[in-house]
Amino acid sequence: MARKSKSNLSELFIEENKDQIYENALAEIQSFELPLGTTLRSVYDDQPNAHQKFMEKLDACIRNHDREIEKMCNFHHQGFVDAITELLKVRADAEKLKVQVTDTNRRLQDAGKEVIAQTEEIIRCRVQQRNITTVVEKLQLCLPVLEMYSKLKEQMSVKRYYSALKTMEQLENLYLPRVSQYRFCQIMIENLPKLREEIKEISMSDLKDFLESIRKHSDRIGETAMKQAQQQKTFSTALQKQNNVNYGRNMHLGRNRILESKNEITLKRTFEDEDEHEEEVLTAQDLVDFSPVYRCLHIYSVLGDGEIFENYYRKQRRKQARLVLQPQSSMHETVEGYRRYFSQIVGFFVVEDHILHVTQGLVTRTYTDELWNMALSKIIAVLRTHSSYCSDPDLVLELKNLIVVFADTLQGYGFPVNRLFDLLFEIRDQYNETLLKKWSGLFRDIFEADNYSPIPIANEEEYRIVISKFPFQDPELDKSFPKKLPMSQSVPQIYMQVKEFIYASLKFSESLHRSSTEIDDMLRKSTNLLLTRTLSSCLQNLIKKPHIGLTELVQIIINTTHLEQACKYLEDFISNVTNISQLTVHTARLYGLSTFKDARHAAEGEIYTKLNQKIDEFIQIADYDWTMSESDGRASGYLMDLINFLRSTFQVFTHLPHNNNDHAAMSGKVAQTACMSACQHLSMSLMQMLLDTELKQISMGAIQQFNLDVIQCELFASSEPVPGFQGDTLQLAFIDLRQLLDLFMVWDWSTYLADYGQATSKYLRVNPSTALTLLEKVHRGMKDSSKKNNIFAQFRKNDRDKQKLIETVVKQLRSLVNGMSQHT
Repeated sequence: MARKSKSNLSELFIEENKDQIYENALAEIQSFELPLGTTLRSVYDDQPNAHQKFMEKLDACIRNHDREIEKMCNFHHQGFVDAITELLKVRADAEKLKVQVTDTNRRLQDAGKEVIAQTEEIIRCRVQQRNITTVVEKLQLCLPVLEMYSKLKEQMSVKRYYSALKTMEQLENLYLPRVSQYRFCQIMIENLPKLREEIKEISMSDLKDFLESIRKHSDRIGETAMKQAQQQKTFSTALQKQNNVNYGRNMHLGRNRILESKNEITLKRTFEDEDEHEEEVLTAQDLVDFSPVYRCLHIYSVLGDGEIFENYYRKQRRKQARLVLQPQSSMHETVEGYRRYFSQIVGFFVVEDHILHVTQGLVTRTYTDELWNMALSKIIAVLRTHSSYCSDPDLVLELKNLIVVFADTLQGYGFPVNRLFDLLFEIRDQYNETLLKKWSGLFRDIFEADNYSPIPIANEEEYRIVISKFPFQDPELDKSFPKKLPMSQSVPQIYMQVKEFIYASLKFSESLHRSSTEIDDMLRKSTNLLLTRTLSSCLQNLIKKPHIGLTELVQIIINTTHLEQACKYLEDFISNVTNISQLTVHTARLYGLSTFKDARHAAEGEIYTKLNQKIDEFIQIADYDWTMSESDGRASGYLMDLINFLRSTFQVFTHLPHNNNDHAAMSGKVAQTACMSACQHLSMSLMQMLLDTELKQISMGAIQQFNLDVIQCELFASSEPVPGFQGDTLQLAFIDLRQLLDLFMVWDWSTYLADYGQATSKYLRVNPSTALTLLEKVHRGMKDSSKKNNIFAQFRKNDRDKQKLIETVVKQLRSLVNGMSQHT
């Protein structure tokens, strides 16, 4: 029962909850709160029969509302009926009022038609007046814009682009904003950027034409600038000379009056020439119109593209600089090629310097310095290359002058040019080399044309001509004419050419901004090169030439002596042209003394060599019969010819003209040395003839004949072919041969062997090996002779004894030779 009661209670509670849910749902529906999905879902989500129960609840609610509406209508029905009745009463009065109003309106309309017409006319006029006023106001705003735009077009037509840009700026900032609502203003606004671009293009085209113009006129601009720099330098030099003259006038008024007047005339002419040139010379502004670059710079600056313009200008100028710095391949052939090259470069940098000083920011000093350093490196490389092709010293000198003018010109515009002067020192070495080559040819021509005989002097005038060219001084010289000077014609010519070389070298040293001491040092170094290398080489080659005979060699020795003595005068000459005293500590000396001494030694050696060669020629025609039984009783013909040749040769030596004791001593010394050398060479040649390995046997008759020839040689030596030898000095050249032949002629072997090694030996100069060699040849000759004369020669007692003696001597000589070899 209890469980059943609990079940009933729970069902009752559920029913009450359902009713409450339905009530809430209906309340929400009546309140028209949307959406109703949640409410309806709560109804339908319940029990399966909930929908039907909800509909019942809904129908009950509708019936309640219908009853309330019916009650309300019944309550207000009487008032509604009364209102309808009142309305019906008013209908008749409303009809009357409508008729009256209609009539009144008709009459009013008829009366107001004229007023309406006049009013409309007034309104129309008022509108026109207002429109006219508005138009005038707007035109007053637009007219300045149109006037400015017209002005802009006019400025564009007359190419006043900078003013046009200013007008555009006014239009954009001041005028167009006031009337921006109009269509024509929009068209103007759209056209202004196009006009700016057009101005930029036109100005850039003008700039390109300007760049092309300065590229074409660079050489003329440079030529003008270089001419002005050269005139300025000439003027300064003349002014300096005039100042020096004025100073000299105060010190030596009377003595220098004529010189001063000449210098004043020269200076006056220089000033007049300067004035004339100043009238003729044009400036860079006269040759080139710079207005395009100014205009373009201003235009781009106004447009805010100044940096773009600067970069473009500098880029194009760098390209032009590379073109200017590129030389022609044949530039080194003529000076005009160099002049054109330098003129173009100077013109380029003159234009850049002008742009630097008349504009702000387009070209800076840093930019020009960078460009100049780049150009300077290229210029130096080009000049090094092309100057190396120059073989003409005159062309190198003109190149140097051009470089100096080029450097002075650019230095005047503020560009550093020290490296160019350093380059000139390199070119100076090359110039000296070309001079050395040229003077080498001149020296060769002089030596070829010389007759190598003393200079004949017919009268005093000829003598003065010679000494004016060469500082010949000899107090012992006889002043009577005609006579002969000791040197040949080449000596004064060589001396004059050396002075010409110094002048030529000095020309290059001028204008190098160097001190007199440095110039003096350069001149002495180049002159030393001329003497020690060029002249020395020419002398050595001359001495070695086959057509130069002994007489010519002796004359060359005399010539070099005079040239050596003239070196001190060359040093004085250099000191005079440089105004540097030789007493200066750093003054270099000329090396001509060693040069000419070496040449003399070479000539002397060549004399000895030629004599020996001639002796060898005579020796080669010797034709001895080494098997003869007896001598001819007289010397060989070849030897007599050789002695006659030597005698005549040494007579030529001793009969050379000598103007003083020094020349005589020198010639005598050379002759003595040559004579001694010839005798020694002849003695050695005869000895080698006896000891020749191809000669197997010698008869005693051949020994006797050979002895006769050596006697003639000794007679020649004792006849004093060259004076000055003391005692039998010359005969000692044949002492080895004499002792050897005496040993065989006397057959004094016992004495030789007994005294061998002693200082008092009669045959002290006979070497055992030499005696052994010759004895073996004689032994073989005796054997062969005995066999030919008598087949029974071996049975003769004297011959057998002689053979045994020879064999004994040979054994003893061999023991001596072996002992010497062991001792060695």
